[in-house]
Amino acid sequence: MAKKARTPAPPRKVQAPQRRVDHRRKRTPEERRTLWISVAFAASGVAAIAIVAALFFAFGRGSSSGAPAAVNESKLIGLQTGPAPWNAGLDHLPDRLGPLGLQQLGSEGEVVHIHQHLDILVNGKHVAVPQGIGIYDGQFLTQLHTHDTSGIMHVESPTKREFSLGEFFGVWGVRLTNDCIGGYCKPKTPWKLWVNGIKYNGDPSKLVLKKHQELAFIIGKPPKRIPVTYQFGAL
Repeated sequence: MAKKARTPAPPRKVQAPQRRVDHRRKRTPEERRTLWISVAFAASGVAAIAIVAALFFAFGRGSSSGAPAAVNESKLIGLQTGPAPWNAGLDHLPDRLGPLGLQQLGSEGEVVHIHQHLDILVNGKHVAVPQGIGIYDGQFLTQLHTHDTSGIMHVESPTKREFSLGEFFGVWGVRLTNDCIGGYCKPKTPWKLWVNGIKYNGDPSKLVLKKHQELAFIIGKPPKRIPVTYQFGAL
């Protein structure tokens, strides 16, 4: 007996895709204006942060770390570039403070208060370090100064930061570079800086001043003994 053919199922109804309707509420003009103001403020805030960051990296890196900035001697007026002895360099002191990043203080700072001793020997003979370096006619004093001719350097600042030997010489108004101190320039006149009895091979103007350092510039013929320490006593 022949097998009876199956009747095919009726075709399934396929629903046409429905258009998606956005039921979000349209913003009022006042809401759109508020949104644009918020976006503008956010953008201006981002721009301000970018500007501050750029200024920080351009100008503030040294101050944030407390490291002394390099001294640009071309901007220092009245530098003494002749042989020793040198005077206290007060004639143009106010003009040099800006390029050095130093201030006119009414009293000695107490946040940083350290001392060093400076010896200068030319052909074995001591040259006096003047009193009153960084003290301007009783009107103001700077963070770096001397009170007498003992050679004791006073570093007294109202803000925490480091100071360099180049900044002290800038206040003093005496040229100090990697090649010259005053009027003594290598190779014509050999000279060397010694720190605590150890020869310093770097740029002396970049030397960071630390507590109770003994700094000795040996110019020309060296003495029999290089200063190693100094008895500071109570200061």
